[in-house]
Amino acid sequence: MKIYRTGAGLIAELDGTFRGLASGLDFDLLFSASDPAGFILRAYDQGREVAPPERGLAPVQSQEVWAAGVTYERSRAARVAESKDAGGGSFYDKVYAAARPELFFKATAHRVAEPGGMVCIRADSHWNVPEPELVLAFSTSGQLFGYTIGNDMSSRDIEAGNPLYLPQAKVYLRSAALGPCLLVRAAPLPPDTQIKIAISRAGQPAFAGATSLSRIRRPFRELGDYLFRSNRFPQGCYLMTGTGIVPPDEFSLREGDEVAISIEAIGTLVNRVGVCG
Repeated sequence: MKIYRTGAGLIAELDGTFRGLASGLDFDLLFSASDPAGFILRAYDQGREVAPPERGLAPVQSQEVWAAGVTYERSRAARVAESKDAGGGSFYDKVYAAARPELFFKATAHRVAEPGGMVCIRADSHWNVPEPELVLAFSTSGQLFGYTIGNDMSSRDIEAGNPLYLPQAKVYLRSAALGPCLLVRAAPLPPDTQIKIAISRAGQPAFAGATSLSRIRRPFRELGDYLFRSNRFPQGCYLMTGTGIVPPDEFSLREGDEVAISIEAIGTLVNRVGVCG
């Protein structure tokens, strides 16, 4: 089932039929339910049929957004290469093979761009890329119950200068995008699930790439277990799972670019690029 967050409330889609959910039902209630999948199915059964939403909001309310890094071999190689002059390359090699994953805070809801909205590159950065990622939805109790698409915007030159600059490279206004919906499903997504990205500039293709979930090194349950260690999320949380698609070093996003990230089971997340000073 797909859940869309709109200005008029939540809309759920099941087998091509859209239903508006009861007034007052929101993402905080969904994420804090003991059985989120059963909770939303009961709400769907009681809803009324509506037209598909023309455009939704980001599927986040009070949930924090976290991220995992260096979960793909391609990401490890890129991080090592970009930080070698700063002496940080060995850090990425070590974390890729370590028992403990790299996890970091990414965004609060007000920093998240909505589908069709603007993601930002920093005004004080000259090397910026999108990172297309599958995003996991965890309930308050730590149950993995859903998925969405994420764009983890990154200032590669800032992180390359020193690994300790990672928060500045990753956490700023509109540095993340989520959507277009939350996919709620009990079964894991198949390993051959494709993540695709297409960047256009002035109406022309600027970069495209693809990878599959089979290339992620760490099991999702392992990432969730580490995230919830010594931590609590009263309204649940999202976890970006890392990227396996890194543009070539000579590529950097520009204001006006359009970024489209697709995962077949979920849909396509499209955002335009702006500059946030």
